[in-house]
Amino acid sequence: MNELVARVKIPDVVDAMGRMHRHRCHILDLVTPTPGRVLFGAAVTISYFPTCEAVLDPQRFKFARLFYQAIGDDSVGKVLVLASNGYPDVSLGGGQKLSRAQHQGLAGVLADGRLRDFEELAAYDFATFCRGEATKWGGDVVTPHQANVPVVVSGVGIFPGDYIYADRSGAVVVPGGQVRDVLDEAVRIAEDDARYQEAIEGEDPGAPSGQ
Repeated sequence: MNELVARVKIPDVVDAMGRMHRHRCHILDLVTPTPGRVLFGAAVTISYFPTCEAVLDPQRFKFARLFYQAIGDDSVGKVLVLASNGYPDVSLGGGQKLSRAQHQGLAGVLADGRLRDFEELAAYDFATFCRGEATKWGGDVVTPHQANVPVVVSGVGIFPGDYIYADRSGAVVVPGGQVRDVLDEAVRIAEDDARYQEAIEGEDPGAPSGQ
């Protein structure tokens, strides 16, 4: 599928999703320490919850345990989605915790919150998209709670196995069972747009007929 991804842009995929579905699928206002990189892969998820040691034992609810539970036995090329559940300005991790994504061959990280250590994250091979850089640890506000459950990021529902495609313009979420059909439609849209562009270049300024 990577050959199809290389032929389309995020707006093409959003338009393709719009032809097939009515639900919101796009995520905006993301920040990246890895500009120029594109993120594409199947989602695995970690859902955070407001910290409360009375009910969420910090010895049990640890990032490392949930990370390995989320990625399972086939981690290569996966996208780790971190859902803050209402805390987009809180750090959900940093260079040390997310070094596991490097060691396990993930395609990247999409975080609905901030991340620390942008310089370290930029040195890894994967792509990272989040709400911004943080300086303060976030464990006193949110705790990793569940792995591989449906999550919501910026109003967009993400199920484990959905495909995430992100670049500097934003991200789009595609149902896992329809990703090839959506990408095929996105390619057709991109080709139509190219033909429109050629027509615009050849327009008569005195009698434009295009959009």
